[in-house]
Amino acid sequence: MTSYAQDPGAPDPSYLSFWRERHLCTLTTPRPDGTPHVVPVGVTYDPEARLARVIASRTSAKVRHVRAAGEEGVAVAVCQVAGPRWATLEGRARVSTDPERIAEAVRRYAERYERTPAPNPLRVVIEISLTGAMGRF
Repeated sequence: MTSYAQDPGAPDPSYLSFWRERHLCTLTTPRPDGTPHVVPVGVTYDPEARLARVIASRTSAKVRHVRAAGEEGVAVAVCQVAGPRWATLEGRARVSTDPERIAEAVRRYAERYERTPAPNPLRVVIEISLTGAMGRF
């Protein structure tokens, strides 16, 4: 197993391969009082765009936490674990309601998780502009 920091825009093939496996992940956002809010999510990783994407309902707490930070976004982390292997992506999250961005997030989710999510008129995408990556894989 290898353990070290990764370039989120040019990760090692084994790191990227781990992110292409089907794993439940977590998203950590800060609550208004600064405490961490950790929830299970599906995450897709796009190193070429230096983005991680999470689809969500616009009424969810995670979306409210990101929106509360304003246009600059907020620092968040997504993580996945499989036995002794783990990987984390860090960056600034923003919420998008753009239909094309949501459709791309849904397409990538369906590809990674091998199922298309049910239609949701309240769907948005949390886009995380990646600034860091690390793991043991």
